[in-house]
Amino acid sequence: MRNDKEEHVPGDGFSDPGKPRLDLEALGEREGYVLNDTTLVHDRGLKTTPDGQTILIPQPSDSPNDPLNWTPFRKHLILIIISCTAFLPDYGSATGAVTLVPQGEEWNLDPNVVNHSQVGNVFMLGAAGPIIVALSAYFGRFPVLFWWALLAVATAIWCAGAQSFESFMAARILNGFFSTVTQGGGLMFIKDMFFLHEHARKINIWSGFIILSPYMGPLLGSFIVNTQIWQWAFGLYAIETGLCLIAIMIFVDETYYDRRTGQSELVPNGPRWQRMLGIQQYHSRYLQNTFREAAMRPITIICKPVVFIAAFSYLLMFAWVVGINTTLSIFLAPVYGFGAKAVGFFYFTPVVAAILGEVAGHWLHDLIAKIYTARHSGRFEPEARLYAIWFAMPFMIPGLILMGFALEREYHYMLSALGWGLYVFGIMIVTVAINSYVLDSYPEASGEVASWVNFGRTTGGFIVSYFMVEWAEKEGTIRQMGTMCGIVGAAFFIILALQYYGKTLRIWAGPARFKTA
Repeated sequence: MRNDKEEHVPGDGFSDPGKPRLDLEALGEREGYVLNDTTLVHDRGLKTTPDGQTILIPQPSDSPNDPLNWTPFRKHLILIIISCTAFLPDYGSATGAVTLVPQGEEWNLDPNVVNHSQVGNVFMLGAAGPIIVALSAYFGRFPVLFWWALLAVATAIWCAGAQSFESFMAARILNGFFSTVTQGGGLMFIKDMFFLHEHARKINIWSGFIILSPYMGPLLGSFIVNTQIWQWAFGLYAIETGLCLIAIMIFVDETYYDRRTGQSELVPNGPRWQRMLGIQQYHSRYLQNTFREAAMRPITIICKPVVFIAAFSYLLMFAWVVGINTTLSIFLAPVYGFGAKAVGFFYFTPVVAAILGEVAGHWLHDLIAKIYTARHSGRFEPEARLYAIWFAMPFMIPGLILMGFALEREYHYMLSALGWGLYVFGIMIVTVAINSYVLDSYPEASGEVASWVNFGRTTGGFIVSYFMVEWAEKEGTIRQMGTMCGIVGAAFFIILALQYYGKTLRIWAGPARFKTA
């Protein structure tokens, strides 16, 4: 367990050479992360980037088996595999939105009834996250990733081969539970392999795959359903899931590394396949949490005010992404006379917007960090991550307003597309900012904070999907999306309060004090 009293240093808390080894993450949570301090580097002999400009947080060990010391190629290969696996849940979930009609015809059911399977799938995408990270804290990252991906493949095949609605619904719900393993716990792998100053860019890559995925599902699914039986839409999804599983089996390894207790290394003590199955972690108890301690970790972290507030704010901002995505085709047909193929082409809009958001975020989040650090004597506070949301708001709110007017007053479909694209571009920026903030606030709880942000994202979409169509039909899309703007604006004011009071709340709530990071 992290001993804060032993590691706390009087004065500035960083540069007393008479004290024990510094835990830069623990001190950073309380006093701000020191990224650039030549005196500290000299006094403590800290490791820095090759150019000597940035202190490495956390400090890597001298072992080549430490994931922080892995080659850049190996780190980024695993990051891409994790990101591709995180792409699948929303992709598979949104694929169901374009198969409702042919499924209803095959099973003699109203499409709204068939949609219950999609709602169940969406709910499980968020509900599974805290369970996944709790099990990862007990059994290890790698075995949970492998077993969940294996079961995701099995349930994806079941979705494609289901012969009845009851069977299909059971498969969809279970697939949602197992497929979300790297959505709910993706930050664990990023935190394990990359330093603090690298986090935003790596989260930007991971988040880009997640934001892109719910649009690629309907885009490809529309073309498939237009020419093939609906089973092939889920057949393609099963094939993609299987390819991710193969990549996991070949290239991924256990990324958790114990730098706190000096415990012997996990990697030299057994073959890789034993780490993949969880045998080595279980017998060695390399992860020192008891099952009860592991199970309590998600509960402990959601009780931290800044995590709850950040996840709730994200819920209010992101819910409309899912709501619009799952119902937009219902509006496009009567307004513009779009068929299945035209709807598929329309989904290129959010795909392009998400990619542009990822490209912009590649520089934006680092630029904000550099400017803040330069203005605060080399120190960086987690709340600085939230400044990126200021940049996103001028895109999100006008985007929703434009889309509402375009759909109700039947403006040219390019204006509807532009409004949708602006909103998606903004939400991409927000996603990275929120995830980076909660990770910097509680770095030892990387999986737990990710699971609750993901829970907020999917829960919001799960709720609004029930009333989006009826709401628009009753009040019109102008008033509907105007209300959405009001809610997004209210969430932004919550973010402003979090920027002002966040550090005070973090100090008041104290660190997580988990045995393992």
